[in-house]
Amino acid sequence: MDNLRFIRESMESASTFTAVSGWGQSLIGATALAASYAAWVQPARRGWLAVWFAEALLSLLIAGWAMWRKARVNDVALMSRPGRKLVVNFAPPVAVGALLTVVLFRAGESDLVPAVWLLLYGAGVITGGAFSVRIVPVMGFCFMLLGAAALFLPWPAANALLAAGFGALHIIFGFIIARRHGG
Repeated sequence: MDNLRFIRESMESASTFTAVSGWGQSLIGATALAASYAAWVQPARRGWLAVWFAEALLSLLIAGWAMWRKARVNDVALMSRPGRKLVVNFAPPVAVGALLTVVLFRAGESDLVPAVWLLLYGAGVITGGAFSVRIVPVMGFCFMLLGAAALFLPWPAANALLAAGFGALHIIFGFIIARRHGG
């Protein structure tokens, strides 16, 4: 029995986490595009930030539901060892992004927030995606490219890159994941 348990755990740790839902990612992209417009028309940066925080919460709910649904349909344990690794590696960069957002807003440097979000989300997707299908880390790298560009652009352009990242990249890569990896 101990040998079987060892073999099972070894196979789990070597497998990739395939419950990432492409259709869920595409839905997140669609809601992000709507949020980017709603945020853009806000008269103050605090309103902009409130819209994006609401979008972040909605995205978490969509991602969780979509991954749970895909895992259930494919009879995959959502919190298998690769799934836990995905969460453990994705969460720290996202948490740092939230903390830096507070610091940047308090310091009057909100122009940097889109770049910080894109860079840290991309880092989280790359590190979490190391335990997923190959296209996921590629998506993270694209987020980081947009974030690097946003560092050197004025607010309107950086905000447009934020929409391109969280909107368009999620839709494009979500479609690729859905087509290649079963939804």
